[in-house]
Amino acid sequence: MKNHVVVDPITRIEGHLRIEARTNDAGAIEHAMSSGTMVRGIEIILRGRDPRDAWAFAQRICGVCTLVHGIASVRAVEDALKYKIPRNAQLIRNLMIAAQYVHDHVMHFYHLHALDWVDIVSALKADPKATSELAQSISSYAKSSPGYFADVQKKVKTFVEQGQLGIFANGFWGHSEYRLPPEANLMAVAHYLEALAWQRDVVKIHAIFGGKNPHPNFLVGGAPAPISTSPTGAPGGAAATSVNIVALQEIRNVISKMMTFVDQVYVPDTLAIASFYKDWFKRGEGVGNFLTYGDFPEKGMDDPSSWLIPGGVILNRDLTKIHPVDLNDPSQIEEFVAHSWYDYGPGKQKGLHPYVGETQLAYSGPKPPYEALDADKSYSWLKAPRWKGNVVEVGPLARVLMLYAKGHKPTKDLATYALKTLDLPLEAMFSTLGRTAARTLETKIIGDQMKVWLDNLIANIKGGDVSVHNAERWDPSTWPAECKGVGFMEAPRGALAHWIVIKNRKIDNYQAVVPSTWNAGPRDPKGQPGPYEAALMDRHTLANPEQPLEIQRTIHSFDPCIACAVHVVDPDGAEVMQIKVR
Repeated sequence: MKNHVVVDPITRIEGHLRIEARTNDAGAIEHAMSSGTMVRGIEIILRGRDPRDAWAFAQRICGVCTLVHGIASVRAVEDALKYKIPRNAQLIRNLMIAAQYVHDHVMHFYHLHALDWVDIVSALKADPKATSELAQSISSYAKSSPGYFADVQKKVKTFVEQGQLGIFANGFWGHSEYRLPPEANLMAVAHYLEALAWQRDVVKIHAIFGGKNPHPNFLVGGAPAPISTSPTGAPGGAAATSVNIVALQEIRNVISKMMTFVDQVYVPDTLAIASFYKDWFKRGEGVGNFLTYGDFPEKGMDDPSSWLIPGGVILNRDLTKIHPVDLNDPSQIEEFVAHSWYDYGPGKQKGLHPYVGETQLAYSGPKPPYEALDADKSYSWLKAPRWKGNVVEVGPLARVLMLYAKGHKPTKDLATYALKTLDLPLEAMFSTLGRTAARTLETKIIGDQMKVWLDNLIANIKGGDVSVHNAERWDPSTWPAECKGVGFMEAPRGALAHWIVIKNRKIDNYQAVVPSTWNAGPRDPKGQPGPYEAALMDRHTLANPEQPLEIQRTIHSFDPCIACAVHVVDPDGAEVMQIKVR
């Protein structure tokens, strides 16, 4: 089909995503479609279960953001039962969520997104001495000697010569749109490898507070691990299941190591790479509307004034007016299935609020492999969420813009520094690289705040407050016959919420609307494209349709997690595949 470009699957993401684009004769994208090619059924699995157990199932929606669905789930149950949690538990949850942010964003930049801008093979041509000079000119990071970069270059050369590039083997190396000099490529490759080792320390925070990573433990009503004032653990020798001063000092050390890498590697690398691609600050925005739910409460979820990230909606890039968000209002949050492979009882053109949301399979589309999707029909397993009928983008760019609009000084200072360094106006943030830069900036903002939360937690403990759980509403006999609630948070990829309806002490309905549903969803009944689709139609021209690097850059800037939005199952219940281990 002439001028028809298909990328299926989009790689370096979690889950299965198909992107189709149609270009004009000049290579500019005129039409785009985003299709999630799996189906999710977690909501169905949760029906009839004890609400206090929901988090353990919901958390398995995804293994990348290993805790976000657990947090949203326990908050949903707590909201439904009007269940207050101790301040220490809030601080512990903040630290766990923040650790996920820093981990997730660094991993995304180096291991999922950087290769859209960094030519691995070009690094073989670099001069290690010149690479060292470049690295030392932008950062004081210790590992920046000529010998260090020579060793990295030798390692990459060995991989190439032995045909062991592995996941790099099918990259578009040598593409005309790669612009970094060899030395910058070598520096980025070295930091790619550094980040692999760095993440081993970061996950310790989840293990200390939640027992393990991935999928740490949670508890409705608070935090799962008790706090002990004894250096050796809780009375009775329960050191392995309690948090003591030794563990808290370990967390402080981990935070320090985390932020050294963020400050001396991640932030400088982002600015250095972005400086070679400044035209990408003028394309890839799309809808111009942004939504946040808000998160990181210092006092409680019922006190928005204490949240680090405020909630609200920005429409048409207007940072002077923030529209309030009410997740319980059926006129605000609706999911549509007009172009999804689902059905609704009221019909495919009707939007449903998640409290009455449905997950009914009604697949009647083509079976893979197929040549093309039909935008006039259903073409995705993702639904299309809307806020008051508006398409909105969620994620790091939405959060940074919201913080900036609210006058958050660290955000304004960082954004001003980054834009001045790159000699760009504020409007540059509304773009593909603006989205990537926002992720870096919020990593610094949230990572720095971790030290404050840890200090506050330790101060509470020293003051005699060791409470981490409230048992007041734990007994189901105290629950109302029917109740409902919503648990929300700002996951690394954007606004996440779980809605729960409890009847007779069991889950009657459960719906999760995740960041990648907001961003990757298909068109709605009005024909409005989702954020992925709109971003690709925003000033994108393909230099080589056979190697659509430009599509990857913009889609990866959202950090897709399609497994959160869909899960694999054959619509007829048949076995999809067999995997054999030899």
